[in-house]
Amino acid sequence: MTLQFSLDSAAPETADVPCVVVGVYENGLLTSAAARVDSAAGGAIKRQVESGDITGKAASTTVLFAPEGIKAKRVLVVGLGSQKSFEASRFQKVNMEAARVLSRLPIDSALSFLTEVDVPSRDTAWRVRTAALAVDHATYRYTATVKLREKNGQPELSSISFAGGDNAQTGLDQARAIAQGVLFARELANLPPNICNPAYIAQKASEFADGEAQVSCKVLDHEEMAKLGFGSLLAVGRGSANKPKLIVLEYKGGAEDEKPYAFVGKGITFDTGGISLKPGPGMEEMKFDMGGAAGVLGAFISAVKMGLKINLVCVVPAVENMPDGDAYRPSDVLTSLSGITIEVLNTDAEGRLILCDALTYTAQTFKPHTMIDAATLTGACVIALGKYASGLMSKHDDLADELLRAGETTLDRAWRLPLWDDYHVQLESGFADIANIGGKNAGAITAGCFLSRFTEGQRWAHLDIAGTAWDEGRKGLATGRPVPLLAQWLIDRAG
Repeated sequence: MTLQFSLDSAAPETADVPCVVVGVYENGLLTSAAARVDSAAGGAIKRQVESGDITGKAASTTVLFAPEGIKAKRVLVVGLGSQKSFEASRFQKVNMEAARVLSRLPIDSALSFLTEVDVPSRDTAWRVRTAALAVDHATYRYTATVKLREKNGQPELSSISFAGGDNAQTGLDQARAIAQGVLFARELANLPPNICNPAYIAQKASEFADGEAQVSCKVLDHEEMAKLGFGSLLAVGRGSANKPKLIVLEYKGGAEDEKPYAFVGKGITFDTGGISLKPGPGMEEMKFDMGGAAGVLGAFISAVKMGLKINLVCVVPAVENMPDGDAYRPSDVLTSLSGITIEVLNTDAEGRLILCDALTYTAQTFKPHTMIDAATLTGACVIALGKYASGLMSKHDDLADELLRAGETTLDRAWRLPLWDDYHVQLESGFADIANIGGKNAGAITAGCFLSRFTEGQRWAHLDIAGTAWDEGRKGLATGRPVPLLAQWLIDRAG
């Protein structure tokens, strides 16, 4: 179910809704909306503050049921923490927690006044967009293959309104479009690999293109790629019964003569590691190894739904990495589409092998203004940055700065790692032009250095989202990152 967003100018004390959401800071300081509700309800909030039941601690929540004096059936009071140190990430956090509570209540709609809370250096449109996306993220439920989920007949949250005037409409419109892209990415990545294989991703991309006048889709199969010389990509897919696909989406939203921006996303629909087999524990999470593909497809969808005045290309190499009698091996030497030869030292370093051919194809075919790839590429990036920041690598300082700013705006943050030439020595090979791994040290960086060999002359950046694309654990879900970051970067490019 897709959550519906809207703006509402009703007063908190007179809004006739199942629930209104207001905020309280630490030390009992009420926001304007909370003060109005408190006054109309005869001090109902202040009494709970005085008793210690409402603390104002960040992301704490209290529900007041049927308070007299106001029309709303419930009031959700959300703690905002210290007013002095209140900032953007806490604003996102309290909106997410509010949404989690709302989703557990037997209500179908709510009106949030948290968007009236002042956030330093952020305007109303940003607050509405950020709140809407936070609520959308927190209320997401995966149901595609869950057939026995209990239905109790109670209402479920299906819409939420935010306090805000006409100046917030742009933020709301952007939130709707980005939410569609995030939903697409999360749904695709959460599907099991027996459903979401290369052909399935191609099918979903084609279906989207069929419904959009300015979008076209082309899919290359393994035979077409063999004729073109995709030697590196095809080697990775040799061990699987699910043949590789190269999915190419084009959006013509800008002038005909404008160079397109290009996204390339790693689409390993399941990664066993190949002959260099991964350990069994945790291997089930390798269905998320197409998170880069899901992310760039989601960002592409967001751009189309926003109607951005740009040209955009999205290229997804979709491959399954499996071991069998025809699987590629450690010590094989592959000839990539670029002509560069690659010695395979580990078949579990396969993402860069499909990306290098996809990057070469994108550069040669579309001559893009800028090319960005996203990939769940290395465990080393998870060790370095954890799950909060994506790894960003680029030799172009201006491009890196653009992406970092986009990440700060959306709170889908990245952190820049070096791509110095010093690291390239780790990729030297005695049997090919380059090896596919650089040893145990600086694994995320040497992976980026590998890709940089196939993007020379291009304005290019690499996002390693291995730590940010999904949450760990048996019930961990795809996050939809880096859709917000990439969507914001495109918004900035479109002016």
